[in-house]
Amino acid sequence: MHVESLADFDRRIGSGARTLAGWRVRGLDLSGRGEVLDRCHVAGASFLGCTLSAGQGSRLMAAGALVLPAIPDVPVDVYRSRLYTAEELYAASGGGTRYAGSLDGRAYAWSQHAFDPAEAMAQSLHDHAIDQALEAWLPGRRVAGVMGGHALHRGSAGYAAAARLGRELGRAGLVVATGGGPGAMEAANLGARLAGVADGDLATALDALAAVPSYRPDIDAWARVAFEVCQQHGATGETLGIPTWHYGHEPPNVFATQVAKYFRNAVREAILVQICDAGIAFLPGAGGTVQEIFQDGCENYYADESSVAPMVLVGERYWTEEVPAWPLLRSLAQGRLMQQRVHLVDSVQDAAALLAADHQA
Repeated sequence: MHVESLADFDRRIGSGARTLAGWRVRGLDLSGRGEVLDRCHVAGASFLGCTLSAGQGSRLMAAGALVLPAIPDVPVDVYRSRLYTAEELYAASGGGTRYAGSLDGRAYAWSQHAFDPAEAMAQSLHDHAIDQALEAWLPGRRVAGVMGGHALHRGSAGYAAAARLGRELGRAGLVVATGGGPGAMEAANLGARLAGVADGDLATALDALAAVPSYRPDIDAWARVAFEVCQQHGATGETLGIPTWHYGHEPPNVFATQVAKYFRNAVREAILVQICDAGIAFLPGAGGTVQEIFQDGCENYYADESSVAPMVLVGERYWTEEVPAWPLLRSLAQGRLMQQRVHLVDSVQDAAALLAADHQA
């Protein structure tokens, strides 16, 4: 039970609550509620970043509560209970309008300096909070991943193809998850976001985005046109991005409706692969995409029959000649449960059809 306002805390106590086990009380000034807390059974409750009266923290811990202090000078809420939105990440502070002043920009800048133990703990606490928020968000959803290169520019044929793939997966009832960055990731999130609108709207959106092909040299212009596309088309399709401040020079794309952003890239990569229970389509990419292919391959190699998820490599020449990951993946799958679930195709239409069919089976 998340309690995130003093009014909510007072309402629950006023309604007779005296056992707080399972309560997650976040960021509240409880310095005037000491007598109330002393009358409650607090074993199993968590007080995260709260302001407490003198001695109250010790009494709560002695009674079995978890008490974690606020950590000063950290730009993110390390105890947050929800995933991010693009609007939240791009919101500027102090009246500024540039990306450097946004929550995302400030968090990246903060993540680049040497950490003392408290700040290192802040990163770990934040990523744990994102884990918990994502775990709470996933039930009832089937997730298909789209992995691919970050360098793909708006206006290119590859970008349009990735958008069509995301759109088809969204129309099949799947939540499209990507690494949350630019390039193929942005395109797939865009397509999924526009899954429910008229057919011509995707082409119109792609034309509008092509006016600002890359986030370089101007992140603000790149993000601004994306927000305009969302507003123009009433884009409501649900889609997920899982980026990292480890690659903070690459801003998060605007089209993911939910964003699970991590400081630690190793954690982020593992989570991104694990949650894609409906399989993953791998578009042409470089080091990060190849890492994800074999990370997913390892998951499937050791999985039981109920947990094997399809893997679809898109681009026959690319994955057999330019970056020959397919021969190794096929050899790895030989004789394993995953053997019939790894595919090499040459079009995003074929990739979408394979993942959609597996979802409907």
